[in-house]
Amino acid sequence: MFEKVNGKVVKVNVGMAGGVVARNGAMLFYTGDISFSPHQIPGAQGMGGGGIMGMAGRMMAGEHERTMLAQGNGEVHYGLAGLEVHVVQMQPGATLRVEASRLLANSAQLQSSIVSVMSSGGGGGGGGGGIMGALRGAAAGTLTGQGMFTTQLAGQGSAVLLAHGGFLELQVGGPHPIVVDPQAFVAAYGNVQTELKSALSWRDAVGKGSGEAMQLHCVGQGVVYVQASEEKL
Repeated sequence: MFEKVNGKVVKVNVGMAGGVVARNGAMLFYTGDISFSPHQIPGAQGMGGGGIMGMAGRMMAGEHERTMLAQGNGEVHYGLAGLEVHVVQMQPGATLRVEASRLLANSAQLQSSIVSVMSSGGGGGGGGGGIMGALRGAAAGTLTGQGMFTTQLAGQGSAVLLAHGGFLELQVGGPHPIVVDPQAFVAAYGNVQTELKSALSWRDAVGKGSGEAMQLHCVGQGVVYVQASEEKL
């Protein structure tokens, strides 16, 4: 559906794609009869109020980038800030988990949701289960760039990823996990489970601001996409 024009621009026939959801400001130009309207991922505003659940709700909403739905008949070209692009062809039964800031566009028929990313202690601890463990993982995200929530896409269609400095495709499925610097993580495709672990104790990690203090362990079967930079998008 999406076709790369060059390393930084994709084009798509909106009618054949059945509609396209893309980041605000990503549309470069279009031809044909296309309409654009605001789009919201289900669940992005699902929790509110005060306390822990309110905090989680605000973080959940923060994962969602503002997007627009393109519909009609014609061709749209997309790109953003000169960043590198990569097209992922989705297959039934597979899922794509991607940081919202690193998702340029996707077919509208893909099922979108926002899911939590739990962390667990490693090395010196700092994890824990339940909502408090997740909130500690969110706090770690302020140091590493890996947040508490991430965007999940499922179904048949395609999605376009963004990266700074180009993409690396890492095959997951061997006897050992792929361990990624969270600041370089872009997305995981297939049956891949990700777990954020602390390489240092939480007390030692605070204030250091280094991605190496936290590590993203990837296991299962599929592909992990990593950008050739720790630059935040």
